[in-house]
Amino acid sequence: MTSPLLLVTEVPVARETVQEALTVWRSRTAAPGSVLYESTESPAVLELTPLAGLAELAVLTARWRDLGQALAPLSTGDVRRQVLAFVAAPKPVANELPDTPYIQLRHVEVKPPVHEEYLAWREGTIFAEVLKSERIEAFLAYHSLLSTEPGVMFVSGFSCEPAQYLPTFASERYAEIARQAHPRFVTDAGLYTRIYRRVAGGEGAR
Repeated sequence: MTSPLLLVTEVPVARETVQEALTVWRSRTAAPGSVLYESTESPAVLELTPLAGLAELAVLTARWRDLGQALAPLSTGDVRRQVLAFVAAPKPVANELPDTPYIQLRHVEVKPPVHEEYLAWREGTIFAEVLKSERIEAFLAYHSLLSTEPGVMFVSGFSCEPAQYLPTFASERYAEIARQAHPRFVTDAGLYTRIYRRVAGGEGAR
């Protein structure tokens, strides 16, 4: 069952130190339920951690300090960390996170005056296309709760190679959906998609 909150932690590292960073990360006790990923597009390490409530953050702060110090010599930028609130699951998962070799994070910033209208609109557009796709095995929708990067975050899980997955969002129908969304619902800020590969041995028991 999807957890009510999701902690997203990403650290950019030097390209030549990605594997070392993963080794360091895995050498520390993983946060309960967390899953570790590496970016397929840029040198970065990502961890997704399900949370039952904000009180769990207090337990994780000592781990953050230790891990941050260990990764500092390998990092090219500071830690990016945010808490997201679960909203919907067009393609739900049996556990708290997708159990797939790959995930894609899809982020948009929605204009507050049309937020409720956007939620209704995406049911018949974005979610409808997701439900038709055989490649997409999991699709979870969140909204920022504690973040300097406000907006909607979709977590899409898939098992095929990224080159086989990406055409789902490159169809003429999806291009029309994108044209409807901007500038009606979404801003120019915060728009991105990123793909990550799951790292073996990077899971925390729950």
